[in-house]
Amino acid sequence: MSSSYDAGHIQVLEGLEAVRMRPGMYIGTTSTRGLHHLLWEIVDNAIDEASNGYASEVVVTLHADGSASVYDNGRGVPVDIHPTLGISGVEVIYTKLHAGGKFNNENYAYSGGLHGVGASVVNALSTWLTVDVFLNWTHYHMRFTSTVDPKTHKIHAGIPDGPLQIVGNTRKRGTLVRFMPDPTIFEDVNFNAETVARRLQEIAYLNRGLKITLKDERASDPQKKERVFHFLGGIIDYVRYLNADKTVLADDVIYLEDTRDDVICRAAVQYNDGYTESLFSYVNNIPTPEGGTHETGFKSAFTKVLNDYARRIGVLKEKDSNLGGEDFREGLTCVLTVMVKNPQFEGQTKGRLGNSEVRPIVEGLISEKLIDWLDNLKNADLAGKIVAKAVKAAAVREAARKTRDNARKTNSLDAAPLVGKLAAARGHHPEDNELFIVEGDSAGGSAKQGRDSRFQAILPLRGKPLNAEKKRLDQVLSNEEFRSLITALGTSIDESFTLSSLKYHKVIILSDADQDGAHIRAILLTFFFRYMKDLITAGHVYIGMPPLYRIQKGSNIWYAYDDKELETFTRKAGKGYTLQRYKGLGEMNPEQLWETTMDPSQRKLTQVTIDDAAQADRLVTILMGDKVEPRRLYIQEHADFNRHDDFELPPSQTAGGGA
Repeated sequence: MSSSYDAGHIQVLEGLEAVRMRPGMYIGTTSTRGLHHLLWEIVDNAIDEASNGYASEVVVTLHADGSASVYDNGRGVPVDIHPTLGISGVEVIYTKLHAGGKFNNENYAYSGGLHGVGASVVNALSTWLTVDVFLNWTHYHMRFTSTVDPKTHKIHAGIPDGPLQIVGNTRKRGTLVRFMPDPTIFEDVNFNAETVARRLQEIAYLNRGLKITLKDERASDPQKKERVFHFLGGIIDYVRYLNADKTVLADDVIYLEDTRDDVICRAAVQYNDGYTESLFSYVNNIPTPEGGTHETGFKSAFTKVLNDYARRIGVLKEKDSNLGGEDFREGLTCVLTVMVKNPQFEGQTKGRLGNSEVRPIVEGLISEKLIDWLDNLKNADLAGKIVAKAVKAAAVREAARKTRDNARKTNSLDAAPLVGKLAAARGHHPEDNELFIVEGDSAGGSAKQGRDSRFQAILPLRGKPLNAEKKRLDQVLSNEEFRSLITALGTSIDESFTLSSLKYHKVIILSDADQDGAHIRAILLTFFFRYMKDLITAGHVYIGMPPLYRIQKGSNIWYAYDDKELETFTRKAGKGYTLQRYKGLGEMNPEQLWETTMDPSQRKLTQVTIDDAAQADRLVTILMGDKVEPRRLYIQEHADFNRHDDFELPPSQTAGGGA
């Protein structure tokens, strides 16, 4: 290593080279999530055309060769020569970082992509990319290629094959972008059609009347070769879709919409008979799972207006305290979407809106429109049901508070349920510690003996906890298994949840690889999702993956975690091997459990993530709700108990050794 450091050591990455050298800086990751991020960048450009009134149709195609394309019938990418760069608008947009038409409000009043890096980053991380523009009765075409010089190893990223060409005449209008993700950049270059379909469906709901078509040339199922998402009711249809498998208080959807100071606000609300709140917010079609000023304004308005209404109809007397916002939001399913000219996103994942001026605007609009809705006599019956449900929720919340307080007074919430149950870690650094929630005393005993007690804690479950989807908060708090878990984690629950108090930064669910094990995983994930959602969004929840098979031949031992690995290892072993199928964790001795499932250097963990909160909410309802038929249909289509990822909140990511 040279000790000198001068200007000659400074590496200059020209053009799009920097993107290929550090792709994570631009798309976050080179996993499948990063792969799909490329597609979202191009889709977002098309949606910006639609949301600003220039396009009515978007077509996304997953091609048989592994490439993807996006077409919109909007204005078309500019093809004229840039006044200072001397190259076509197409070349500028796809080769220059921070170049685009979204930095002012002249071309796009509202936009999801404001940084001007999307199109050029997709070009940089693709083997090739083509742009076809249909503008002024003329078809233009341009192709870009990324290569590495075999002699100098110099990267040539997203270089035009030639200037913009005129192909011929056309009656079409708009832009078609097709790209081939670079397999040397991404771990997996196969687009997941269901992931794409979920996002396109969501976008179609948010953009009333926009027709989005997904074509999958790779699909064998004829019904999945072409799917159309087109919702004339917009977010009203979205709320009905989210509540489809729940029992609603009324078929009516409360729809509130208005514009003020260039902020467009739309909210659709429908109540169900459940006990949890499902509020999904968006800014310029971008999900904001961490909320922000638009959500704060909505909640404030909703609480104040409904409290005033409850007093006006005599449900709340002068001596009564106001009901809490969480009381009015029990059983609420809401989609809130705002369009903001210059959104400022904050938070760890840029999932929270920070514009301070948006809160009073949204609060004012929602207040006015909700008052108008309540003043309409035809809505009196539903309004009365909402207030009555909130009053009952407040009583239950008070009962839950008393349960918590009484439990703490007797130490039963803080320590008593854990006596002889939790095997705590000796380490005092939460960021290093792991909590294994283990199914059954037998497996719990093996885990306690096999663990590394310096940083691993074991909490055995002595039976199935309650299904939190069907129970009130006071009932959840009365369940010994959940109380033990809450105490072990140290975070409290629901409105009192405090992530900074978490005692274990890896919370690992370890259950058998069968139907009962899958059910326990589903119960625990439902509990976390409904009452400790931040535990999941902050990346602290994992699924432990014990092996399904043990293959031995002589002194050689292999563990297979699925049928594919079993086939690989049995082929490797040849003839004369012995095969053991693990029916449960309790069949493993402590050494085997450590080696296969708990050793950080060898184990496999699946991290539970929520990339799509609305779809996760619907899946939890299907799997854990009251209606049997949707659950039966879902299990018939999706469940495979020889895999480890059933019943998780989609999509999740798998971490290998060292996770």
